[in-house]
Amino acid sequence: MGASEISAEAVRRELERILASRGFARNERLSRFLRTVVERHLEGRDGDIKESVIGIEIFGRQPGFNPKQDSTVRTEAGRLRARLTEYYAGDGAANPVIIELPKGGYIPAFRSSGVPRKTRTSYRSLWLVGSLTALALGVGGAAWWVQLSRAPIAIAVLPFTNLSPDSANEYFADGLTDEIIRDLSIIDGLAVRSQTSSFVFKGKPRNLREAGEQLHADYILEGSVLRSGQQLRINARLVRVRDDSPIWSSRFDRGLRDVLAIQDEISRGIVNGLRLKLGRGRRRYETSVEAYDLYLRDRASMAPLGQLPPGVRRRGPIPFRDVIAKDPAFAPAYAGLAEAYAYLASIAGAEADDLERMRSAAEHAIQLDPLLEEAYDALGVAYARDAQWNRAETSFRRAIELNPNSALTRQNYVIFVLSALGRTGEAVQQLRAAEKSDPLSPTLQYTYGDVLISAGRYREASTHCARSSDIPECQGRVLLAQGKIDDALKLLASAPNTRYLGYAYGRAGRRQEAENLAAVSPGLLQQILIYAGLGDRDRTIDALQRMLALGPVRVGLALSSPELSFIRDDPRVKALREKANLPE
Repeated sequence: MGASEISAEAVRRELERILASRGFARNERLSRFLRTVVERHLEGRDGDIKESVIGIEIFGRQPGFNPKQDSTVRTEAGRLRARLTEYYAGDGAANPVIIELPKGGYIPAFRSSGVPRKTRTSYRSLWLVGSLTALALGVGGAAWWVQLSRAPIAIAVLPFTNLSPDSANEYFADGLTDEIIRDLSIIDGLAVRSQTSSFVFKGKPRNLREAGEQLHADYILEGSVLRSGQQLRINARLVRVRDDSPIWSSRFDRGLRDVLAIQDEISRGIVNGLRLKLGRGRRRYETSVEAYDLYLRDRASMAPLGQLPPGVRRRGPIPFRDVIAKDPAFAPAYAGLAEAYAYLASIAGAEADDLERMRSAAEHAIQLDPLLEEAYDALGVAYARDAQWNRAETSFRRAIELNPNSALTRQNYVIFVLSALGRTGEAVQQLRAAEKSDPLSPTLQYTYGDVLISAGRYREASTHCARSSDIPECQGRVLLAQGKIDDALKLLASAPNTRYLGYAYGRAGRRQEAENLAAVSPGLLQQILIYAGLGDRDRTIDALQRMLALGPVRVGLALSSPELSFIRDDPRVKALREKANLPE
């Protein structure tokens, strides 16, 4: 089988095997380098596989950097070649397809190994089987356990039950649960499920095996909180899902001032119970009881933010300002404040003052604690809103490096950078990782479906749309992309938002109904989609130009949608991209 006979599907399967291997699984930079060049080559985009482009998009170099003076890309390419050679000498020796990065360039090459994967065992070694069976079993078993021990352990933290007589203390149990998730997420060797998915089980009868299956978790931490005045009683229990076996448990009867120490002891108990090393997995801060109580209250209040419908701005005071007033040196409060501004920017746009406050809070948090993932996440949002794409990407990637378990960071990276810039292949990669951490999030599923629709992968998109926060709209878009206009209209008629219904009316030739919706629509995106459905280039582009006031991210996301593909070659769109500082 020659290179021309190797299918794209076979190459992608091999790529996934490589990226899941020991040499790549924990190396984000090399993994992204390899995935980017492979995907672009498969998409016929060899013109984008240049040293200058790779340096900017993958390694965060500034536009206009001189590859002759900066050898970063060449150095990383050498490391990638060495890592691939090591992989095919070990874990990948039996693989049917080989991916290479030939010297002197960055366009990958694919070739057959010459032997099918299932029959790779050489006939020349068959005579060894009988005499070495016992040794193979012993060594193979040991190697299997070594490999298994290197895989991250999947763990979920279910919402701690509030046993306090006062139901107003619910925030304390929820905030404490969220903080424990954050503490565990930065421990090497743990793959922690996100708060969004874990809190699906809040207030529901619990069957740990069923919860473990739904969360794809090997272990579950559950517990309860009883608060009476300044006294706490916290029970925590770590359970192995497959056999309901308790691995560790503890009861803490302490004063409220010891809550930070209790969190630390819970993390250490889990680490010791699973025989891990704590490593950098430590988020220990000193603050007053009053400030931390306010912090937990505000942290718990952030959970419902993701459930607000698009376009609805959170009412009431901005969270974490009260915490900072109590303790101006408490780094997580500044990170939380930056997160709050980032969320407001994502749902309702943001004024220049809001963006400056977001950036300032994030930068201050990083000054106080350079390892706060959520601060880099918010900083990435702020930079993206200013069309500082390289800085935004660097910030998001630093956040992911600090906490690979954060599905929210990966989703923000997709929305604010990758999708806005039309980099759908990389967006799919990030969402695949995010889904592992947050398998039950309907919002994440909607984003995943949206990106797959943009990538033209409609069958996969439909699977994610079926689990999304807006099933009619998401599935309706799949049907529209497949040309099933009548079926799409029936489905979109039940969607909470009519933006794609108006687009579908236009596609179906029902012009008056589309125009009626456009006349009463307050949203620019809805007007853009309706005009696009009608095939009206002038009004579509005019509405896009008015969208510039909402920022470059909104314009980039709109232009990346398949519904607007019919205007991409218009000179006015090129000018619009330049105004929004969006690269071609």
